[in-house]
Amino acid sequence: MEEQRYLISEASKVTGTEAHVLRYWEDELDLKIPRNELGHRYYTEDHIRLFQEIQELKNKGYQLKVIKDLLEGDKILPDTKELALPSEEETKAVQAAKLEQFQNIMTQIMAEALARNNSALSQEVSSQVGDKLVKEMNYVLREREEAEEERFKRLDESLRAMQQKNKARAEAAASKAPVVKLKKKRFSFGKKAPKHEPPV
Repeated sequence: MEEQRYLISEASKVTGTEAHVLRYWEDELDLKIPRNELGHRYYTEDHIRLFQEIQELKNKGYQLKVIKDLLEGDKILPDTKELALPSEEETKAVQAAKLEQFQNIMTQIMAEALARNNSALSQEVSSQVGDKLVKEMNYVLREREEAEEERFKRLDESLRAMQQKNKARAEAAASKAPVVKLKKKRFSFGKKAPKHEPPV
């Protein structure tokens, strides 16, 4: 009696697993699936049983890496009762340990990176801070200059208003004041004036 052979579409129907998943398992688990004379995969009853066992282990929560280790250890059909899943507390403890290990690695990487780039980083930071400080100082000085300019402008306007007011007062006072004519004294040059003698 000839061995039953299944094409991938038939194996998918028999196992209840999609064809692309079977191909993925083949790659990930390093399964040696034979091919026919046309180069198409074909599966035997042993392969079908293997895929059903893999699906059962996947349903129980096992990852392909564990399943692969079982297959490589010649335990193709393991006793799943021996393989107990870790408890929730154990899983959390393992995750916490892995997280702490990851944090330690990242801290070490960051410390090394900072140590290597410390001088360049400090120069860049000081340059950026210096640039921002200069911009801020320029802004403050510009505001101060504008305020001073406005103050001097108001002062100049006040002085001009006072000058115009004083000029108007002077003109008003000059128009009201009486005109006084002064006599002109004549001076003669060249002749001496007679001396007056005192009376005897």
